[in-house]
Amino acid sequence: MDFTPTPEQQAARDLAAEIFGDLSTHERLSALGTGVDAELWKALCAAGLPAAVEEIGLVGLVLLLEEQGRVTAQVPLAASCAYGVLPVAVHGTEEQRARLLPALRDGTAVATAAYRASSRPTASARKTTEGWVLTGTLPVVPWLRAATHVLVPALTAEGHTRCFLVETRTVPAPTTSAPPAPAPTTSAPPASAPPSPAAHTSGAPVRTEAPVRTESVETTAPWAAGRLTLHDAPAEPLGDDGVWADVLGRARTAFAGLQAGVCQGSVARVVHHTSVREQFGRPLSAQQGVLLRAADAHMDTEAIRVTAYEAAWRHDQHLPAATHALTTAWWACEAGRRVVHAGQHLHGGIGADVEHPVHRHFLWGRQLDAYLGPAPALLAELGTLLTEEAAA
Repeated sequence: MDFTPTPEQQAARDLAAEIFGDLSTHERLSALGTGVDAELWKALCAAGLPAAVEEIGLVGLVLLLEEQGRVTAQVPLAASCAYGVLPVAVHGTEEQRARLLPALRDGTAVATAAYRASSRPTASARKTTEGWVLTGTLPVVPWLRAATHVLVPALTAEGHTRCFLVETRTVPAPTTSAPPAPAPTTSAPPASAPPSPAAHTSGAPVRTEAPVRTESVETTAPWAAGRLTLHDAPAEPLGDDGVWADVLGRARTAFAGLQAGVCQGSVARVVHHTSVREQFGRPLSAQQGVLLRAADAHMDTEAIRVTAYEAAWRHDQHLPAATHALTTAWWACEAGRRVVHAGQHLHGGIGADVEHPVHRHFLWGRQLDAYLGPAPALLAELGTLLTEEAAA
């Protein structure tokens, strides 16, 4: 295997590093709160980086996410690419690609997913005469408040897990120079108007619950998350029964790459702090205990990075990668937690300041640990998969 980036991947990474470095500063992040950095997201999409993922592949996406993680930029790049751009490009029909990809590429549409590690889907799918509908509750969906589409793994009546796209809000229409449409000659009844008597005498059931309901949820890291409740919500299938396993493997790899960047940023802050901070007339970095702790954090970070590269490379080469995705997800959970704790600890009392930049890396590292894990469940899933492969 060769982890050397192609010229296209290198160019995309360099461009991402420049944009993140210019816009995702500590001052802007402090003023942003928990929402999405709309200006940064617009700049990334104007530069064509989400669209470039189709060309630079999963390895290229991991490289972009490393740069995002270094500065903990508050944009849904990982979610929209891993759950939107790549799945639609790889598994979507020709009609779905033509309809969905343009908006996902330019950022007017944002995708996320109702991901739950190592568990059966919490949503069920039912086919009606008008199409598929989903029912279920997803307690925490990252970037839901910014999303227009959610990729939901749902269990069908046959017991199969399939991927479905649910639209949570209408994608904004592209701006054109056409004159506005004339006003309608008849007006619709107000939304608060009571139903007509015919609605009660027709024998049709009256819906009392919205098909798609979202509620804000605050998580450890500011990921604009939300709770998604589906009640016979219209949905369109994406691919066949085996799509979710592929999507899950790519997503685990992508978010592990994001964790690698978060850890790299934390270690870089440790290096700077311990080099300039003195104790008893010597830099902190001259103390053996500090050196060993920082070295362990560096090695853990490299383990996350290399395993993410391997899993991404295998995906791009169309090789089996399920075990490799689980491996890098485990490293992202287990080692990532150690790294961000060490980063905060090696800053001493400053690390306890919630307004210090290193604290943001701590929050992101713990959120990614919780999102991908728990680590023991990943190990159990990996062991089961290896056992099944050996038996086969």
